[in-house]
Amino acid sequence: MAGALDVPEDRELSGYTGWTREHWLTQADYLLDSLKPYASPHSARFELPGRPSVSGFDSDALEGFARTFLLAAWRIAADRGRGPVAEDLIARYSSGLAAGADAAHPESWPRIPQGRPGQPMVEAASIALGLHYTREWLWDKLDTRAQGLVADWLGEFVGNPTWPNNWMLFQTVSEEFLASIGARYEESEIFRGLDATEEWYVGDGWYTDGAGRNFDYYIGWAMHLYPLLWTQMAEGGARNDRALSAREVYRDRLRQFLERYFDFFGSDGAPIHQGRSLTYRFATAAPIWIGEMFDCSPYGAGLSRRAASGVLKHFAEHGAPDSRGLLTMGWHDPFPPMVQNYSGPASPYWASKGFIGLMLPADHRVWTTPESPLPVEAGNFQTSIVPVGWALSGTKDDGVVRLLNHGSDKARHHTPPFDQHTDVFYAPLAFSTVTAPDTAPEAWAKRVGNQVTLIAPDGRISSRAVIEPGLAADGHVSSSYVPGFETEPGGAVLPIEGTEISTRVFVKDGIETREHSVTAPAGWTVREGGYPVAGPEQPVRGEKETRPGAFAVNDLGVMSQIEALSGWTAAGVDDELGANALGAFSATPYLTAEHPGGTKSYLSEVRVYRLPDEDDDGNEGVE
Repeated sequence: MAGALDVPEDRELSGYTGWTREHWLTQADYLLDSLKPYASPHSARFELPGRPSVSGFDSDALEGFARTFLLAAWRIAADRGRGPVAEDLIARYSSGLAAGADAAHPESWPRIPQGRPGQPMVEAASIALGLHYTREWLWDKLDTRAQGLVADWLGEFVGNPTWPNNWMLFQTVSEEFLASIGARYEESEIFRGLDATEEWYVGDGWYTDGAGRNFDYYIGWAMHLYPLLWTQMAEGGARNDRALSAREVYRDRLRQFLERYFDFFGSDGAPIHQGRSLTYRFATAAPIWIGEMFDCSPYGAGLSRRAASGVLKHFAEHGAPDSRGLLTMGWHDPFPPMVQNYSGPASPYWASKGFIGLMLPADHRVWTTPESPLPVEAGNFQTSIVPVGWALSGTKDDGVVRLLNHGSDKARHHTPPFDQHTDVFYAPLAFSTVTAPDTAPEAWAKRVGNQVTLIAPDGRISSRAVIEPGLAADGHVSSSYVPGFETEPGGAVLPIEGTEISTRVFVKDGIETREHSVTAPAGWTVREGGYPVAGPEQPVRGEKETRPGAFAVNDLGVMSQIEALSGWTAAGVDDELGANALGAFSATPYLTAEHPGGTKSYLSEVRVYRLPDEDDDGNEGVE
C-alpha cells in the first residue's frame, strides 16, 4: 500500500519502529488525499462508502467533513499554514465551511438540534477545534459572510442539552471558540462539562465517562484531551485565570494516567482490544501526544514517540487504511459486528485525534529523542489500576499485554434491580493485545470467551452484567457479580435469585491463576472460557489428556490455553465463523463442570501468548 510505508525508515533515531515525523506527515497526506473522490463539489460533505449510522446519510456526510477537518487542521499547523499541502487543505476546507454552514446551499450540513442531543454536536466540537488551531491561516482569512454562517451554525449549540458524558465537553470547546470570536455563548455551558468531569474523576488519572463504571479509551481521547485543549482555547480570554489554574490539575491527572497507559500497548504496537468505538484505532495515541504538548508525560519523549508511532505503524501494516487509502469500520479490516450503531462510514476518522502530535514542531524533543522501549519490551510486568479494578500483565518474550477486567462493566446503576444490558466490550474477564472478543450477536449470546457463566437445565446462559470490584493490586485482582438472564437478546438482564460468582485472579509472567467461588443450584453447569484466538484460517485446536484442559492456536502463532487445577471435570473448544475482528475463524478453549449445589470453588490456569517464530507445529507448550 502507499502512504508512510513508502518512506525510508530511520533505525538510528527510531530503533523500534523506524518511523519519524516524516512518516506521520506522509500518512496524514495519504489519508487526506484519498478522501478527494468522496468530497462534494464544494467539499462540505464527504460521502464515504459503507453502512450508514443511525443518524442518517446527511449526518454521516457532515461527520466526514468534521473529522477529516480535524486531521487537516493538525496537518496545516504542522506546516504553519505554508507550502502546497497546507495551502491546498486551507482552500478545500474553507470552501467546505462556507458551503456547509449555509442552510440555503445544496451541500448544507444538518443543523444542531434544539432541545435535545444530536450527532451534529459531536462534529461541532471537531470543527471548533480545527478552527481554533488553524485560526491565523484559515478562520481569519474567511470572508465575513462565511464567518457569520459558521458562527451561526456553531451557535445553535448554545442553550441545548447534551448526553451526560463526554458529549458535555463538546459543548465546552464549541462555545469557548464562539466566545473567542465574539459570538453568542453561555459561560455556564462552558463550565458545565468541566464541572461534570470532577464528579466522574475516580483517581490515579482515571475518569468514568458519565455515571457508572464506563472505563475505556474515551478516558484518554476525550476526558483528558478536551479539558486540556480548552485551557489553551481560554488562555488570554475572560476565563484565563480559571484556565491556568485548571491546567495544572489536568496536567497532573494526565501525568498519573500516563504512568500506566504505556502498559496498554504490545510490542507490535497493538493496543489492548477493549471498550467501545475501537474503530477509532490510533486515536489511542492522542493522550500520549497531549502529554508531550503539555509537558506532563512521566517518561521520556522517546517512549512517547515509540508508543505513538508503534500504534500507527501497526494499523498501517494491518489494513488500516485500506488499499483505497480509507479507514473502514473495523479494527484491521472492515468488521461490522464490532462497530456501534452510532458509527457511520466516516466515524473512523476520529482517528484524526491520533495525529495531534503533528502540531509539535520538527525540533521538539518528541521528534528528536531516540526511541526507548515500551514497558513490555523492557521486561515482564504486573501492574494495576486500583480505582478501575484492572490488572495488567506484560511478557517481554512475546510482547503480549493482557488486561484483567474486574471493574469496567458500563453499568450505570449498581443496586438491585440491576436491569442492565451486558456489553461484549466490557463484560469479559480479560482482554489482550493479540485477541478480541467474539462480537457477532450469535457468538456473544453463548458467553464463552473470558467469562464464567451458569447454564441452566433449560439451556439458558447467564450474563455478567454488574461487577462489584474487589482487590486490585499488582498481580492480584478480584470481583463478584450476580449472574442474570437476558429477558430477550440484547435486552435487560434480570438477576438469578440465590446465585453469585466471585473471582480472584493472580497473574505472574502472563500466567493467570483464576479461582471462582460459585453459588448456584444443583445440576446447573458452570463454564469458564479462555481467550478467543482468531485468524484467516481455522485455528488448530485440541484437549489435554492428563487433566481437563484445552487449547487453540491461530495461524500467527497466538496460543490460548485453559487448564483445570481443581473442580472442573471437562473441557472443549468453541469454534465460530465471522464473529471476531481479528479473523474469519475464531476458537475459544473452555472448562465445564456440573455444579453440586450451594457454594463450590473452581480453580483454573489461563494463558494467552505468542509462540516463538521458529515454532511451526502449533504445539509449543501444549502437553
